[in-house]
Amino acid sequence: MKEIVLDTETTGLSVKEGHRIVEIGCIELENLIPTKNKFHSYLNPERKVSKKALEVHGYSDDFLSKQSKFTEIVEEFLDFIKDKRLIIHNAEFDLGHLNNELNLLGKKKINNEIVDTLTLSRDKFPGSPSSLDALCKRFRIDNSKRTQHTALIDCDLLAKVYINLIDQKEPKLNFQSIHGEKEEASNSNVTYFKKVIIPSKDEINRHKKYLNQHLKKNFFN
Repeated sequence: MKEIVLDTETTGLSVKEGHRIVEIGCIELENLIPTKNKFHSYLNPERKVSKKALEVHGYSDDFLSKQSKFTEIVEEFLDFIKDKRLIIHNAEFDLGHLNNELNLLGKKKINNEIVDTLTLSRDKFPGSPSSLDALCKRFRIDNSKRTQHTALIDCDLLAKVYINLIDQKEPKLNFQSIHGEKEEASNSNVTYFKKVIIPSKDEINRHKKYLNQHLKKNFFN
């Protein structure tokens, strides 16, 4: 099964305030193992970056003004994700911005199956920090290159976090409660799927092999 780990960076938090996407990063997984297929694009948001957002990702107005507009890369992006399951940390935020960009071009909202790793981590480790940095620390994943938020670096880290999250033998998720449920995001008009699929034995065996080869610590006996 192919999945896409996805992350965006933006000019600010709220689409209601006119904020736009400045970067999209995607990494493809096949049977929970990263492939060489990636999608990445900086974007000209056609507006100024907020001060807080600049502190987060460091992309200046001058740098972004020289980049492609969303309309120029939209078809390539949609072709890359197609109908694949999307792995996103805090999916409401990223989907809200992506669907806003699509709406501005008169295109349909993203209707892919979504795994929200923020929800997944909160269900698995209730009361514990669930930021990407906190999860990297929990799973002993090296995030030293993450001096600022950039989409591809965040995707790479999230891919490693994701395969650890679905593999841990600690308290099991109640898959029935989220399996196939369609939810309306509370702070936006974004509709997305928060769906977790239990991996097959073959998928588990494949990513066990990957963990043993690539991660500093594996969690198998």
